[in-house]
Amino acid sequence: MAAPAAAGDLRFLLVGLLLVVVVGSRLVRPPDGGGIPTTLDGPFEPATRAFDRALRQGSDDVGSHLTPLDPSTVRSEVWYSERPSPTAAAAGDVSGHYPHVARGKAEVYSQLYPYPGLLNYTSGAIHHVRLRGLRPATRYYYRCGDSSVRGGAGLSGELSFETLPSSAAAAYPRRVAVVGDLGLTGNSTSTVEHLARNDPSLVVVVGDMTYANQYRTTGGRGVPCFSCSFPDAPLRESYQPRWDGWGRFMEPLTSRIPMMVIEGNHEIEPQGQGGAVTFASYLARFAVPSEESGSNTKFYYSFNAGGIHFIMLGAYVDYNRTGAQYSWLEKDLRKIDRRVTPWVVAAWHPPWYNSYSSHYQEFECMRQAMEGLLYQHGVDIVFSGHVHAYERMNRVFNYTLDPCGPVYITIGDGGNIEKIDIDHADDPGKCPGPGDNHPEFGGVCHLNFTSGPAKGKFCWEKQPEWSAFRESSFGHGILESL
Repeated sequence: MAAPAAAGDLRFLLVGLLLVVVVGSRLVRPPDGGGIPTTLDGPFEPATRAFDRALRQGSDDVGSHLTPLDPSTVRSEVWYSERPSPTAAAAGDVSGHYPHVARGKAEVYSQLYPYPGLLNYTSGAIHHVRLRGLRPATRYYYRCGDSSVRGGAGLSGELSFETLPSSAAAAYPRRVAVVGDLGLTGNSTSTVEHLARNDPSLVVVVGDMTYANQYRTTGGRGVPCFSCSFPDAPLRESYQPRWDGWGRFMEPLTSRIPMMVIEGNHEIEPQGQGGAVTFASYLARFAVPSEESGSNTKFYYSFNAGGIHFIMLGAYVDYNRTGAQYSWLEKDLRKIDRRVTPWVVAAWHPPWYNSYSSHYQEFECMRQAMEGLLYQHGVDIVFSGHVHAYERMNRVFNYTLDPCGPVYITIGDGGNIEKIDIDHADDPGKCPGPGDNHPEFGGVCHLNFTSGPAKGKFCWEKQPEWSAFRESSFGHGILESL
């Protein structure tokens, strides 16, 4: 199988679901030249592929999207316009014939900075429409836009999408693409082009979409480290037109393939006096099935894609056992019927298991609060981003190899403006101090390990046994049903 230009292919079978990780370096084959290994063959000996220094560690800078609110019957469409206008979408399963007509709503948000020299931003109109009564696993053709213009001149050209299969044990989306920390760079373009060639049925973005907060409000050139370049800034700034550009950048993909997202730290975007208001752009620009899944918030929710139940968790809102998110998660997990959705996949932005120096043990508090609940209900796979490298874990629970634990996968560099992470916490001199990786939300729950090879230490002296494979590269994953 030939690899796409500047991309590779790492495959790992998860007993019925195939994970293909397309990385930005080379084609990776199983070391023995044999078939694709499965989780039944594990646990695997820890392996590390060293960073290829011929590759760039960072990158220069360089519409409309769909969301399956209920994969079998409901579709949400989002697009942008310079000014408010009547919001409508029309769809049908025959090209040029659109019997399903729906009207929606438009909203506008602002990003405001009460500090001298910082520019404020007010968005164009962001339109949301729900199309109901659609059949699962069916291609629909649609147009969207301003329905008040005579002759349909205010509507878009014809686009099309395919609804996801209905929830059933034998019905799976053909491919699910997973990407995180994407940004808007030349490397991001490479990732999205390769992702589109794989023709997925669904795209899942595990946070950090645009990296608009790597820029001053005045625009200009972005920086890999905002606080390093602008230590005197009164607040972490954000150049909101990057969001508009990212929407146009993603439109060729997301106007025909549904996309689900969860917030990352780069979506926090504080504004107002002291940064009291957060996540304004994320909350305005994306539609997720919060009402349908009972969470009633865009910070965490769940949905079905055929025989897979996806749980999207929020790492930047309360995740403690006494909080609303934990209570919702308990209820959501109890409602899962494995006869209908045999697979349960969870996703959130920062990884719990991570052997890189960057973000090492950063969200240990969240792990300690929630891991037991996911383990109790047999979650199969967990995807995260945040760390700008790839790492796949052996099945693990509480830092101990466990055949009943999930497979955790960090898929964390889609090509953003920041650098690839190449240092491991077990490399000589690379173990971070307990105070080095302070989370942007939540407390500090760092621990020294009390058993195993790292007994009494903060970092392992070699690659941990729960870390099956790691490679510093950018790319995305493809989850394929077999």
